[in-house]
Amino acid sequence: MPGSTPTVVIAPDSFKGSLSAQAVAEAIADGVRRALPDASVRLCPMADGGEGTLDAMLARGGERRIVRVRGAAQAEREAAVGVLPDGSAVIETAEIVGITDAVAMQTDVEARSTRGMGEAVRLLLDAGVRRFFIALGGSSTNDGGAGLLAGLGLKLLDADGRALEPTPEGLAKLARVDASGLDSRLAQTSFVAMSDVDNPLTGEHGATAVFGPQKGVTPERAGALDAALGHFAELSQRALGREGRSLPGAGAAGGLGFALHLLGARFEPGAEVVAAQVGLDTALDGAHWLITGEGRSDAQTLRGKAPFIACRHARAAGVPATLLSGGVDPNALARLSEHFCGCFSPAPGPISLDTAIRDAARLLANEAEQLARLKFCA
Repeated sequence: MPGSTPTVVIAPDSFKGSLSAQAVAEAIADGVRRALPDASVRLCPMADGGEGTLDAMLARGGERRIVRVRGAAQAEREAAVGVLPDGSAVIETAEIVGITDAVAMQTDVEARSTRGMGEAVRLLLDAGVRRFFIALGGSSTNDGGAGLLAGLGLKLLDADGRALEPTPEGLAKLARVDASGLDSRLAQTSFVAMSDVDNPLTGEHGATAVFGPQKGVTPERAGALDAALGHFAELSQRALGREGRSLPGAGAAGGLGFALHLLGARFEPGAEVVAAQVGLDTALDGAHWLITGEGRSDAQTLRGKAPFIACRHARAAGVPATLLSGGVDPNALARLSEHFCGCFSPAPGPISLDTAIRDAARLLANEAEQLARLKFCA
């Protein structure tokens, strides 16, 4: 665009294990400014409900708070939550019971619980919060959300009336669910569940069958665990007077979505919630180019991941979108190219993963500079 000042919107997700979405956006912006010193650059770091969602939601303001809750292995830990300027709270599942927690992952999946999620909600209720955004990606748990509900006062009892732990192994002995102690403030509380997963709680497309293996569920235990979640679902639905087992999203985060359905949550695609929070549409108004990306792009990118949502908003605004990701699956390139005006990786040639992670910011800046020169320089 010779003779004019281009406006570039930069809206990437994080590069997991390497750079936060903010750091990715800043690296790309650095490269763009090298080629186009006068460009107007608008940063909108994105996320889709997984790791990094809390950071993205707080990028335009709000307060990060540290709470002490139980992690997936039920040992106490410190975790970050957020309170937005309007008083809503953001709780990121990956921050409290995340699959990247090495300590939790060393504990058998049948002994892991989402109780810390309920404890975080209760602490924020104590602080006056009555609206919650729950980011559901990246969990290490498979408890059907029993822990979340137990942290809010639900009681799980065996045939002799003894209290059970809200874990998969505890649910195997479940005989009765008592909802009389559930926090009364929940009646005045609303939840938005951030997820792009539409799986039900149980069955061949449920939490255990689809997501369990990556969390340590073995094939020989999958059937029993699925049955335990189904039994818990029947008893808890009856106790709370709500359905949820077969609803879309119930299987998200090892069944945490099911518990949120029982609390009356509204489910929304995580990246759409973040896009609204960071003002992506406003940033795209009058823009000439969008750059987005993630650690690795493949066919799953087109199922509601942050780069695809950013691209869709850009196309609606008449703005061309370019994908700049750490890696691009060549088998998905044709499908990705139906949506993006070019799909690129910053690797200059054969390099090791360690080098790519270490030098990610420099590599991104270099590639963004060359892309900007290609697009705008005469």
